[in-house]
Amino acid sequence: MIERRTFLTGIAAVGAASLIGCSSDGEPATPSKTSPTPSATTAEASVNPKVASTIATGLNVPWGIAFLASGAAYVSQRDAGSIVRIDPDGQVTDLGQVQGVDSATSEGGLMGIALDPDDESVLYAYMSTSSDDRLVRLSVNGDKISRPEPLFTGVRSAANHHGGRLLFDDSGHLFLAIGDGAVPEDAQDRNGPNGTILRLDKEGRAARGNPFENEVWSYGHRNIEGLAFDADGRLWASEFGQDTRDELNLIVKGKNYGWPRFEGKSDDPDFVSPKVTWSTEEASPAGLAITRSTAFMAALRGERLWMIPLDGESAGKPKALFTGKYGRIRDVVVAPDESLWVTTSNTDSRGQPASDDDRILRITL
Repeated sequence: MIERRTFLTGIAAVGAASLIGCSSDGEPATPSKTSPTPSATTAEASVNPKVASTIATGLNVPWGIAFLASGAAYVSQRDAGSIVRIDPDGQVTDLGQVQGVDSATSEGGLMGIALDPDDESVLYAYMSTSSDDRLVRLSVNGDKISRPEPLFTGVRSAANHHGGRLLFDDSGHLFLAIGDGAVPEDAQDRNGPNGTILRLDKEGRAARGNPFENEVWSYGHRNIEGLAFDADGRLWASEFGQDTRDELNLIVKGKNYGWPRFEGKSDDPDFVSPKVTWSTEEASPAGLAITRSTAFMAALRGERLWMIPLDGESAGKPKALFTGKYGRIRDVVVAPDESLWVTTSNTDSRGQPASDDDRILRITL
């Protein structure tokens, strides 16, 4: 059995000058891809999102989606603490509950999931237990999942601000967004996991090349529930604000994103400002997907899908889609056929569920 891991602190020799970033210039988290990125104007003109079908209904707070090469997907159900497999034709197969998940908190439970890029029988998940939040690894054998194997444990849990999104890059590094655990000042501690994005290897250890010789990739975050790479390997994140501004951020290695000193735009060059902001009534952003030089951001309180054209490191004017039509929207993921799968989140005690909620919608572009 793997022993409980504690967070690796940065070495004392890291100077104060490297504590905070002074630029919002992007640095790809993965090697740059060779395919050109269309301009934001061209991308916006070529994208025409439409709801083509409903993939599945009757789900329990579908939080994360991980696609298989076949076009089927594993979906985490937050409050049920379970994983289901959904085939492209909509057939839903229950793979069972993840042992140890505690969904007693208002926003915790079984959250983000990600497939091992080299082995589709291995699934990573971020979950709440009765004592902490943790990263675990599961094996999928047919229609059953194994007991979770703890990899990164001891993350402070709270009623909210868990973060929980997982994302692999092309080099096999796992990015994990962790919320501030309702203690805002902890987001400024780059030697602790709360309020950060971590970059890990497949065993849950700090990846080589991290900026502070521990697991932290960036810090100063309040609550990130969306991570996505663009075509050139730049990492973007959607982040909940508190009272005024939600954010879309371009994530850069080692940089400080300002929370709790700043919510939204910063007037201090030592902190990275977001590329786009929204009022908290318009957004409360969760999942994030990028395709065709366009970011798609799910909005919970805003009950819409935001479409944001991207041009390199810049973001254009957002456009709201499907406002109020499907209720709270939790996640958006690019499917193997280049459509989007979008999950509702109306059974999470904060929405008004319809008879077929929660649902997964298929959106063509």
